[in-house]
Amino acid sequence: MSHRLVTFTLGEAPAARLDKALARDVPEGAALSRTRLARLIADGAVTLDGAVVTDPRAAVAEGAEVAITVEEAEESHILPEDIPLEILFEDADLIVLNKPAGMVVHPAPGSPSGTLVNALLAHCGDDLSGVGGMKRPGIVHRIDKDTSGLLVVAKSDAAHHGLAKQFELHTVERAYRALVYGVPDANDPRLRGVKGASFEPGNILKLTTQLARHRTDRQRQAVLFQGGKHAVTRARTIEAFGTPPTLALMECWLETGRTHQIRVHMTHAGHSLVGDPTYGGTRKLPKAAISPEAAEAVRAFPRQALHAAILGFVHPVSGENLRFEAPLPADMADLLAQLR
Repeated sequence: MSHRLVTFTLGEAPAARLDKALARDVPEGAALSRTRLARLIADGAVTLDGAVVTDPRAAVAEGAEVAITVEEAEESHILPEDIPLEILFEDADLIVLNKPAGMVVHPAPGSPSGTLVNALLAHCGDDLSGVGGMKRPGIVHRIDKDTSGLLVVAKSDAAHHGLAKQFELHTVERAYRALVYGVPDANDPRLRGVKGASFEPGNILKLTTQLARHRTDRQRQAVLFQGGKHAVTRARTIEAFGTPPTLALMECWLETGRTHQIRVHMTHAGHSLVGDPTYGGTRKLPKAAISPEAAEAVRAFPRQALHAAILGFVHPVSGENLRFEAPLPADMADLLAQLR
């Protein structure tokens, strides 16, 4: 198996332990994430001044000569499948696509095939240069199976490393469209009493909580105010439906990106998503607020009405600013047409 050798010198005042020192000083062009570096240390692929070191906690010194042997990417065990994809942009390093509702992003128990990764392996073929030592697409963010919309996927280690950094720093622009019950309003006294909810100028609802896996239902996330992971969602009303208004099309954008974040936060605010089987359920709408046909369409909507509509980031290799928009899928567009 072929390999490449990454060599560099530890700079001034390195971290006290090897793994952290490497993460700080490894050349950007090597595109080695902290996770990948940890695996390489464990595999005996790292030398300090010519001696192999396998302990990530090993002491290091300024000026130490580092050599890292990076093996050529291996073939993935996941099988390629010829599944059509709606691709908006592609080059040697990354691919941006519009995922349909119903498609799982990555194989997992219960969804071993028919996933986005299976489709990308077939589409990209030999264009994949390897991510994390494996010839596979680099998934840096996900959207739920029954959420539609935009995803960026890395085709190279350099792109994976750069994109992951942008998501970690929360510099990626992500905006969603969601159809929710009720119409969030700054004048609503109920909302002013919801812990973690506040309003910013322009009637923008801001939700700030911690999120963690539910204690008894491992398929759900739960709102916390101690422990868990920090989560911030903002949302504004684009259009309200009904007389009196009983439903709203919202634009939601993420400061953080946690599992089910928009779905959990909007439910916490009392404005759950139409069709959400996990957090929302079916609500009884006021009689005559909308037509019987529209009310039935809302009740029968088969998935959470959520679409990843806007995605913007800096190309991790070229430095170009990229921004993409995906129109609402047919099922959400048809539902809104009935509501109008």
